Amino acid sequence: MELAYYSDYAVRLVNTEEPARGQDSLTSVEAVRELFGANQSAARRATDADVTRFRSVRGRLRAVFEAADGGDETLAVDLLNSLLLEFPVSPQISGHDHRDDDGSPLWHMHLADHPSNATAGFAAIAAMGLAFHLTEYGVDRLGLCEAAPCRNAYLDTSTNRSRRYCSDRCATRANVAAYRARKRLEADRSAVTGRSADSAQRTTANGER
Repeated sequence: MELAYYSDYAVRLVNTEEPARGQDSLTSVEAVRELFGANQSAARRATDADVTRFRSVRGRLRAVFEAADGGDETLAVDLLNSLLLEFPVSPQISGHDHRDDDGSPLWHMHLADHPSNATAGFAAIAAMGLAFHLTEYGVDRLGLCEAAPCRNAYLDTSTNRSRRYCSDRCATRANVAAYRARKRLEADRSAVTGRSADSAQRTTANGER
C-alpha cells in the first residue's frame, strides 16, 4: 500500500463539514467510527469524547488545505508539520493479507500508530498520508472545490494539475452556472445593442425631416 493512500483519511475528515452551508455530519461517535472505513479495530476505540477531538483536528487539517489553496506553501507545510509532531506514527514493513501467486508475502509500507485514543490514531495517519502526498506531488495538489458554496477538500491526481472541483457533480454544476452566466451576458449585450440601434434609427429619422 502506498503511503500517500492515507491522505484520503484527511479528505474524509475535512469533508464532514461544509461551513458555507452550515452542515456538519460529525455529530456522534457512530459518525467518527465510519471515518475509519475498513479499519474496524481502530474504529472500536472511538468514544463520545472523540467527537470533539475529531472536530478540532478537522479544523487544523482544513487550515492546511486552505493555505495550500490560497498559494501559501510555507504556511501549509508549517501547519502540517505541527500535526506530525503532535501525532507521530511508526512506518513499518508489512505483508499481512497480501500474497502473490505462490503464497509469498507482498511486502509494503504500513503506518503503525500507537494512539492514546481514536483521535490520535486517526490524526497521525491522516497527517502522515497528507505529508506524503504533499511531498510527492506538490502543495498545489491540495485543493478546495471551486463550485461555491461547496469548498470540499480534494487531492488533485490529474496528469496536468487541472482539477478544480471535488466531484463530477460539482464540476457539472459549475459548468452549468458558467454557461447560464454567459447566456445572460450575451442577452444583456444584445439588448444594449438593440437599444443603440433603435436610438440611431430614431436620430436618423429625425434628421431627415
